Amino acid sequence: MALKNLNGQNLILLTAVISGVSIFLNSYAVKGFDSSVFTFAKNIVVAVLLFCIIILYKNFNYIKKLDWKEWTQLSLIGLVGGSIPFLLFFRGLQLTTGSAASFLQKTIFVYALILGIVFLKEKLEWKNVMGTILLLIGTYFMVRPDIKLSDGIILVLISVIFWSVEYLLSKKLLSKASKDISGNIVAWGRMFFGSFFILLFLFATGKSSMIWSMNLGQYYWIIISSVLLLLYVITFYNGLKGTTLIKATAILTLGGPVTVILSWMMNGYVVTLFDALGIILTLLGVLLIAYYGSLVRLVVGERVGE
Repeated sequence: MALKNLNGQNLILLTAVISGVSIFLNSYAVKGFDSSVFTFAKNIVVAVLLFCIIILYKNFNYIKKLDWKEWTQLSLIGLVGGSIPFLLFFRGLQLTTGSAASFLQKTIFVYALILGIVFLKEKLEWKNVMGTILLLIGTYFMVRPDIKLSDGIILVLISVIFWSVEYLLSKKLLSKASKDISGNIVAWGRMFFGSFFILLFLFATGKSSMIWSMNLGQYYWIIISSVLLLLYVITFYNGLKGTTLIKATAILTLGGPVTVILSWMMNGYVVTLFDALGIILTLLGVLLIAYYGSLVRLVVGERVGE
């Protein structure tokens, strides 16, 4: 695959762009749906497409080699990351503004920073602390969300915490040295088991019949959202395998500026000083956390060559 030519950080950078576009479009798409039905429909489509990709690239043997413990881990990833937070997030997105949801989603790097240090023994470096502060301030300046305590805000925040835990579980599984577990397999497990748990929820709440009663326009939105979600999980989980949890979630924050810029373009928004400052601070935060070492080596290398 062409993705093999990209390292982990660059794959996550691509994920951030996809995330920004997806959040922008989903804020419109979810308004016409029952959020749980919308979530199930696109998740099951992505699970099927991922399985086809795994078969196409002859990776099915890796699935057959998984032991019961790894199957348990995949199902847990599906529960914690592929079902519960999706249901909470898209319901919250219906009850609050897209800007507030986008801002809260981008704070995931704060929780990932803590989880990475505690459970993965990732180092707490000054650049991570300073970069996190810059990201948080920059994201807030860009979005300037009208965050008022509400059911929607609470649902989105809980979903973000669930996703940060799921990223931790995924990173631990991807880091296993004994087996070559690819990002595609973890992504498939997340979407397949996640879809299964959401389907159980639909049956329990009497909403399963709604899956077949959608109109053509709703299926159109499902296709668009599914394609974006497929690209998101492929790039993110393959990228997560090649970089740290802290760096991955920091780079993912760049999805915030993408969402904001798209909103500006569509609504004819005039960029303010706060907007520009927010983008600058966000970029500086990502550079500090993810690319500081590369920049130093570049500068030092240039000086040595002079």
